[in-house]
Parts: sequence; C-alpha cells; structure tokens
Amino acid sequence: MDDGRTEENDREDTHRGRNETTEERADRRWTELLQELRVAQTGVQILFGFLLAVVFQPRFATLADTDRTIYVVTVLLGSATAAALIGPVCYHRLLTGRHLKPETVVWASRLTLLGLVLLFCTMCSALLLIMRVALHNTLALWLVGGMALWSFVCWFVFPAWALARSPNGRDGAGRAK
Repeated sequence: MDDGRTEENDREDTHRGRNETTEERADRRWTELLQELRVAQTGVQILFGFLLAVVFQPRFATLADTDRTIYVVTVLLGSATAAALIGPVCYHRLLTGRHLKPETVVWASRLTLLGLVLLFCTMCSALLLIMRVALHNTLALWLVGGMALWSFVCWFVFPAWALARSPNGRDGAGRAK
C-alpha cells in the first residue's frame, strides 16, 4: 500500500532514528510545541498583566516622558508577544481536520520562535523601565545590558552552539536542517 511517502522520507526517518510517518512526526512535534507554549504563555500573561496594571498606579503620573515612552513600547511589545504565542493555538484550531498538520506545525513553530524573540525584547524593555525608575542612573543601562546578554546567551547562543556541535543538527551536505 502506497501511503504517499517517498524513499527520501524513509531515509530521513532512518537517519533520525525514529520510525514514524509524516503525520506521526507532526503529531509528536505538535505535542512538544504545546508543552513549550504553555511555559512561555504563562510567563507572558503574568508580565503583560503586570504591565497593564502599572498605568493605574499613582506614581505613573510622575514618570518622565522617556520612561512613559519606554512603558508604551513595552506594553506594545508585550501585546505583540502574547499575539505571537497565542497564534499557534488559533492557527491549529482553524486548520484542524483539513489534513494540514505538518504545515500547521511548521507555521506554529515559526510563530513560537517569533514570540520568543518578542518576549526577549519585552523582558529587556520592562527591565529597562524598572531599573530606570529604581536607580535613576546609568547603572540601569549596564544592568539591563548584562541581563539582556545573559538571556540572549541562554535562549539563543547555547542552543545554536549545541546544534552546531551535534552531528544530528546537520544534513548530509553539512547544512543545518
């Protein structure tokens, strides 16, 4: 029985060490992605809720124009982050039952990565606002820069380094998969 799979797909499965169909792989990757989204969405919701409440605090009226601008940018970044990290759920819901699971996983993964980049920006922006209000000096910039660098290394550099060192992270031609 021909299930539409090619020899190349079968070789890829053998190379990966898994014996799963394209649909099974999509189901597994979707389940893994949902677990990742649950972690990220919770953090975004807490941060975004905090940001929305700040404007209603009495001290908000005393913020300098620069700090208000940072606040507005941070809220917009938080909103964009929430949209990107909730997007995969909507994408999946609208396409369920249309036999597009592999494509759905690819696009949901891309939206999730975009959401993580936006979350990085949101966290840096929120930290900048808090450090500027708390410290009122250039030390705030150094602290935010240090935390931004640390977060960037943890979120992006370490995984890229692991991928570059792994023989499983490259195809036969030496390109990243």
